[in-house]
Amino acid sequence: MTCHQIAALLDAELNPAAYKDVSNNGLQVENTGEISVVATAVDASIETFEAASRFGAQMVIVHHGLSWGGSLARITGLNYRLISCAIRLNLAVYGMHLPLDAHPVLGNNAQLVRALGLQDVTRFMDYHGQKIGYCGVLPEPLPREAFAALVKQVVKSPRIECLEFGTPVIRSVGVCSGGAPEGVEQAAAMGLDAYLCGEVNLVAYNLAKQLETNAYFAGHYATERFGVRALGDWLSGQAALEVQFVDLDLPY
Repeated sequence: MTCHQIAALLDAELNPAAYKDVSNNGLQVENTGEISVVATAVDASIETFEAASRFGAQMVIVHHGLSWGGSLARITGLNYRLISCAIRLNLAVYGMHLPLDAHPVLGNNAQLVRALGLQDVTRFMDYHGQKIGYCGVLPEPLPREAFAALVKQVVKSPRIECLEFGTPVIRSVGVCSGGAPEGVEQAAAMGLDAYLCGEVNLVAYNLAKQLETNAYFAGHYATERFGVRALGDWLSGQAALEVQFVDLDLPY
């Protein structure tokens, strides 16, 4: 298959046209020749490209791509190093941001709520008029420390930031992977017991404390490994391709 054929398969499943996104989703760099090995990864970085090439990949599918808005208006500095690295290694690059967060089966958030065992799952977390997260209820209520342990086990994160200002027992949880600390406010407005995200900041701390709610942050990278892994598994079932996940295991 060519990179354009693979991209067409991915576009049809993920429907990027349905989302308003700063990422220029889809095929961002093409390569030459047929593709037999694909790497999936969280970030389009030189480290990712070099690791993918060691796997023998001719294409890399990432959540955080190379092209954001007008970011490639000039191919200088780091842009030059990234683009030239991909071209030198003959790697096609496909990036998919919000559509991969929001996909009802393969998305970061759908995969996270499934891994946590949440039930009665519904859409959650409005972002520019589009729902990109999910919320649900645990099979049994958990004390906060037990919920934090569950998150750490499921996400396999080296560290978790716990802002525990709400109920000591957690049943309902809102999930939005990556960098969406503002979701604390939406979770509290919905009366959810806890919010799970990737990145914490001062805004999230102040919101959680003043709204008297619980919020857990398990790492931007760690919470967004789920989607690209699931997408890779899906792709290998759709086409005669070997798919490898490049896990850099970043702590942020």
